[in-house]
Amino acid sequence: MGGRIMKLIIPEGYKPAIDIKETEIGIKYVKDFFERELAKQLNLTRVSAPLFVKPETGLNDNLNGVERPVSFGVKEQDDAVVEIVHSLAKWKRQALKRYGFSQGEGLYTDMNAIRRDEDTDNIHSIFVDQWDWEKIIDKSERNLDTLKAVVCKVYEALKNTEKYIADKYEYIHEILPQEISFVTSQELEDRYPNLSPKERENIIAKEKGAVFIMQIGGALQSGERHDGRAPDYDDWLLNGDIIVYYPVLDMALELSSMGIRVDEDSLRKQLEISGCMERAELPFQKALLNRELPYTIGGGIGQSRICMFYLRKAHIGEVQSSVWPEDVIEETDSKGLPLL
Repeated sequence: MGGRIMKLIIPEGYKPAIDIKETEIGIKYVKDFFERELAKQLNLTRVSAPLFVKPETGLNDNLNGVERPVSFGVKEQDDAVVEIVHSLAKWKRQALKRYGFSQGEGLYTDMNAIRRDEDTDNIHSIFVDQWDWEKIIDKSERNLDTLKAVVCKVYEALKNTEKYIADKYEYIHEILPQEISFVTSQELEDRYPNLSPKERENIIAKEKGAVFIMQIGGALQSGERHDGRAPDYDDWLLNGDIIVYYPVLDMALELSSMGIRVDEDSLRKQLEISGCMERAELPFQKALLNRELPYTIGGGIGQSRICMFYLRKAHIGEVQSSVWPEDVIEETDSKGLPLL
């Protein structure tokens, strides 16, 4: 979920339907229910996960390659440097092997991160909280059919959660369509060649209600990318984002990024395209190239994003505690939009 500079939006006449205390209760309802639904749909077991890793392991996610991780020295280890994770995309795959998971089984965990270079707005914060999940598949399942089937299961969990929350709060009505649509990033560029990727997302989300935009990371025919992806976890031909239309802000809202992970061939190819073959010598990447790790599918689902969506909030700061520019705090306060 890369940073995008976007003006603060306060919808005309917006007032929170529930106060801060009731919001906190609602956040708990959303998180508890969705977590159980996701685990049930995908056969996942909850595990503990690290907040920081050593950079030399190759386990940290470099996102678009320009974001700076938050790092610090550990006194008792001669000030050895560790980095706050950007995501657990690689760690999870290693954990599946280490913890003894079998094909068809998976894990999920609470991932907390600090993205210091994020451009904050209504839907972006420097604090990131996700459910990161990963599941073992057979190499023969590394195809579009598998990807779409798993997307539909994640979407079923999202649908069931919306129904549960709508039953709890009178002001919430179900808006997600019965089924999620699928489109590739190239199909979107072909359809709207003069629009930016974000503008394309807004149009297709409004048209479909919920859409999975596939094949993100590689260059499109125009030479541009729909969005950035690190070369060493998602297979750029077998990944995508779950995006829904969010009427409160009249915009597309990305809830999840997911995909079938690289195998030894796609990893080597994507490292070459990205000009970072030196990563092939890092422990995680070397293990992948040597076929020592399981083939997997996995993703991240934004916790604050789905709380914001289900509780119909206008700003992500209404459902998570973070830090915001002073002018944003002043404007939201003056408009009766309380940030936690």
